[in-house]
Amino acid sequence: MTDLIDPWLLERLVCPATRAPLRQVGDVLVTADGTIAYPIRDGVPVLLVEAGRRLSPDDRLAAPRSEDQ
Repeated sequence: MTDLIDPWLLERLVCPATRAPLRQVGDVLVTADGTIAYPIRDGVPVLLVEAGRRLSPDDRLAAPRSEDQ
């Protein structure tokens, strides 16, 4: 089950490494350029640099934009 992050909070969250805005894609938060994904565990975003996962170009293309969900 995917926990949706409150829209008010999501507008204020940024990537800790790049300061880029984040969007929710399923159960992860992805940077606006689609290069880094951060997990959401039990409804809580894990915004630690070391928790971020670099996305391959194929992963970036496959990730739907938040307005597509």
